[in-house]
Amino acid sequence: MTGIPGVSPDTEKGQPAMRQAALFGLCPACGGRTLFDGIVKFAPACRACGLDFARFNVGDGPAAFLILIVGAIVVGLATWLEVAVSPPFWVHALLWLPLIVGLTLGGLRVAKGALIASEYHHNAREAGSSEV
Repeated sequence: MTGIPGVSPDTEKGQPAMRQAALFGLCPACGGRTLFDGIVKFAPACRACGLDFARFNVGDGPAAFLILIVGAIVVGLATWLEVAVSPPFWVHALLWLPLIVGLTLGGLRVAKGALIASEYHHNAREAGSSEV
């Protein structure tokens, strides 16, 4: 550690912190904005350093938790709005459908980015794997 405030040892080597990698879709090895090939689809490999993203097993864990969280937020807000104002149905559709899509896609991107960065930084492997 060089003693620079707010800089972790990983970021000194060009590796972004997990929070930065998750928020901005950065490669956990080199920090390039190459993690995603679409809105939530991983690129096959980093275009800058060649890190193979296919070796990481993100699975559906982030999606399952995210849907529960987004659902709880939206149901709570929609219930509050209905009780407080009683708007027509089209107001609910106009408000909640875009919010659901935005929170789900944005949250999924951040959650998947955080999970892949965490797997990289902790050198996670499948159980029983003999890779080094």
